[in-house]
Amino acid sequence: MSFIVLGLSHKTAPLSIREKLVFDDVLMTDALRGLKSSPGISESMILSTCNRTELYCYEEEGVITDLMNWLSSTKNIERDEIKNHIYKYTGERAVRHILRVASGLDSMVLGEPQILGQLKEAYKKATSANTVGKFLNRLMQFSFSSAKLIRSETEIGSSPVSVAYTAAKLAEQIHGDLSSKCAILIGSGDTATLVANHLKSSGLQKLIVANRTLQNARKLAARYNGDAIAISMLPKFLTEADIVITCTGSTEPILTKSMVALALNDRNKEPMFIVDLAVPRDVDPETSTLDSIYLYTIDDLQSVVLSNLNVRKDAAAIAEEMIYLQVQDYMHWSKSQSVSNAIKDYRNYGQDVKNKILDDAIDNLNSGADPKAVIERLANTLTNKLLHHPTVALKAANDNSETLKLAREILGLDQEDKQS
Repeated sequence: MSFIVLGLSHKTAPLSIREKLVFDDVLMTDALRGLKSSPGISESMILSTCNRTELYCYEEEGVITDLMNWLSSTKNIERDEIKNHIYKYTGERAVRHILRVASGLDSMVLGEPQILGQLKEAYKKATSANTVGKFLNRLMQFSFSSAKLIRSETEIGSSPVSVAYTAAKLAEQIHGDLSSKCAILIGSGDTATLVANHLKSSGLQKLIVANRTLQNARKLAARYNGDAIAISMLPKFLTEADIVITCTGSTEPILTKSMVALALNDRNKEPMFIVDLAVPRDVDPETSTLDSIYLYTIDDLQSVVLSNLNVRKDAAAIAEEMIYLQVQDYMHWSKSQSVSNAIKDYRNYGQDVKNKILDDAIDNLNSGADPKAVIERLANTLTNKLLHHPTVALKAANDNSETLKLAREILGLDQEDKQS
């Protein structure tokens, strides 16, 4: 079995590419099963977030699966459009990549904890779709425990910084004191909750939560003494907003240029700060051309995030060393499974040969054949059957002394010499 990671992230692809490769919840089960049904793939999992889309697969030995072709055809995007943004890792390097992702070492914000929850959710979906087997299951457990160990043993999670935190801090930089400001938060998921927490901690006066499901908006708004509205009511309330932060799973823009332009007119051109954390984008990119609009996408935040990295770099170096050791542990387990499988297969082969020859011998005895002749034939046939494949392999290794030496050790041909 060979482990493969194929994907792209904020490090290799712009938002305009990443948003075309998002797998939403509705289609995820079908995508997982389609991936697993690809020739040679025995286990599969898909991680799809704002910042990355990655395929995790176990591939049968000797089979090469064109995962990029599967990704491009599944998402209906030309291969040439994504090929320069895609990375592919195999074996130990692929295992190391997953452990780094789980620990937040490959995130836009170094050490951010949200990715671990997203990885766990991806694993849960793959398990429900029955696309996870022994190897991916073990690898995920390794990843989760490694991330937990790194977070508890290093300072990688110190000085809390996240995209949500960065968005709130940018709002402060643009508007200054938030004690007289109103923010509209579009969405009610984990990221929205983090944004709401940071904004209220920064002294925000008024919070309005908008969501397609009004009940979910009310739950989040109640936690921060805010108001809740349906998304359909946005045009009416947008005029009040000094800050708009949106993070939904919508496949179509929620804020259009014309909608924002009308709100600006009613605000007498008072500045409006908009952060679009969604992939695909919630805000029409053309909105940025309007006067008095400060529009940031998730990619725009990266430069701000970079300034916060120094705090965590020393911890990251320690975490990398811990990951190296964890990778070695997993690779040792993985290799031991290959040996175990080989032993199991060889024993099963021996049992099958024995059972067939024994059945033939019993039939001959029941037919009145000479017992001595039956036993002699059984022994000869069993010997020839069990020695046939090793004999063919030894002949093929005629010119390879190292292989012959290893074969003698495996077959125990020199044991008598050692004992004497």
